[in-house]
Amino acid sequence: MKILKIKYLIILVLILGINACSEDALDKKNLGVYNPDEVWNDATLANAYLVDVYASTLPGWPLNDGNNADESIGILGEGAVQTTNGAFKMWPYSQIRKVNVLFNEIDGGSLDTDVKDPIKGQAHFLRAWHYFRALIYHGGVPLLDKPQLLSDDLLVPRNSSKECFDFIIKDLDDAIGLLPDQYTGGDYGRVDKAAAMAFKGRVMLYMASPQFNPSNPYGNSYWQEAYTVNKAAKDQLETWGYGLLENYGDIWTTEGHKEAVLTTVYAAPGKTNGRGEHCVRPLTQSKNCTGGDQPIWGLVESYPMVDGSVPGTSSQYAYDVQTFWQNRDPRFYANIVYNGEIYELGGAKGRRQYTDLQVGGLDDGFGPGENFGRTGFYTKKGVEIDLPAAEVEQNDVDWIEIRFAEVLFNFAEAANETGHEDEALDVLKQIRNRAGIEEGTDGMYGLKASMTTDEQRDAIYLEKYLEFAFEGKRFWDLRRTRRLVSDLNGMKKYGLLAKLKAGLDPVSPPAGGFLPTDFDYTVTETINTGQTEMYTPEEYYFFPISKDEIEKNPTLEQNMGWESGTFDPTL
Repeated sequence: MKILKIKYLIILVLILGINACSEDALDKKNLGVYNPDEVWNDATLANAYLVDVYASTLPGWPLNDGNNADESIGILGEGAVQTTNGAFKMWPYSQIRKVNVLFNEIDGGSLDTDVKDPIKGQAHFLRAWHYFRALIYHGGVPLLDKPQLLSDDLLVPRNSSKECFDFIIKDLDDAIGLLPDQYTGGDYGRVDKAAAMAFKGRVMLYMASPQFNPSNPYGNSYWQEAYTVNKAAKDQLETWGYGLLENYGDIWTTEGHKEAVLTTVYAAPGKTNGRGEHCVRPLTQSKNCTGGDQPIWGLVESYPMVDGSVPGTSSQYAYDVQTFWQNRDPRFYANIVYNGEIYELGGAKGRRQYTDLQVGGLDDGFGPGENFGRTGFYTKKGVEIDLPAAEVEQNDVDWIEIRFAEVLFNFAEAANETGHEDEALDVLKQIRNRAGIEEGTDGMYGLKASMTTDEQRDAIYLEKYLEFAFEGKRFWDLRRTRRLVSDLNGMKKYGLLAKLKAGLDPVSPPAGGFLPTDFDYTVTETINTGQTEMYTPEEYYFFPISKDEIEKNPTLEQNMGWESGTFDPTL
């Protein structure tokens, strides 16, 4: 698959440079200006135009997104979101214009239908993607389906959130009708029907969500639509061969597997370090950066025991903070690097990772006196451990924006709210079975045998928190479910301070190094400059429109709760 990725990137480079290479150096065409008579009559140029839209649409690895939630070390403090700053703003109209230009002009060209339809299908998806992102940030935004001209009325008011959802769903339905079932080989990474169906399921889950339906969060009619759409996506993708990868730990170490539904492709040397591995590693094994995606103690402690039970409640596996790493959910070991664990970065056989200041030093340690906090943990997710420190920025692990596991979780949520609790429970069992959690004599993988709808809802949210740690889901799920205030507001963050036991010499480790049991552990609040408590008020369920945008277009109403706002972004 890596060879195919490299070949695909080379082809794209050749496509984008085709005119420049064919003309005299002093008589080059301006590649920033295209001639519609050429682009929409030439399949290569038309696809090159589409590639440019892709480049400004699909996301990459969400490094440090967990700082805004209960995954990693950062604090989202008071004043972080304002109408006058750029934080949490999404106004993608330059990208939407590119898509609208495509729709406005492609039918005037001579492209064959079998070339044109997949391009249009992908464009419908990409436009839906941009509008959806703006919608979940701000609520309803102005809907434009054609490129604006200077002669047009540019002062377009906001559409309602319902009108935006309807527009997005239509775009996705159009995409599904035009796209091939699956792209493979050199086209791997393009949006296909499978991706569009899965994404539509995500959209419908938001439409039904408490974020958009605060007065009727779990009894509104959109949940039935969400169930129908997500069940159709799950069932259809399964017939096309999608499913959970057998080993959770292989998701980010293999490529092009059956769990990857929508992927942003990386390939060295042309496109690398989307993961930001140089910032995720400890500094001694990296280049000029560290501290990214550091798991906090709350996340570490949330992983169940290997029998699926909450730590401290198992009849088989004792739990103590001093031996916290023993007998845990296998996803804990796939995601978390803890003090004294063997972590063979740079291919160093037998290398152990330490966070004790005496043993690991300030570069890798956690504790008082440092310039910024440490949690005592690192994450393994997406890290290519064999890369030497000098080449750490050559990480080219693909970003999987939609995993089949998400399709299952979306289906489970909708099923639980529509009287299909058994189907939702079956998803939880599938997820835990794949994780490697013990089935138990009752076949429940540590889950409660009989749960109410509310209890199962909480179980789904917890399971997704653990399954998708550092995949940019948690903060947005807490907004979607209106749990920002209850789960995050006022929260302090903690790490685990390791200290070598008395009588052991830090400069004279035994053969094989100090073991995790050679340390004492203390839960310690992390060091954060300024505010130390998370600030996530009710207003954060819908972020404000930028003041600059409102000044440019006075017909835009500000969201309620923000500077005399009058716009209601709910359904």
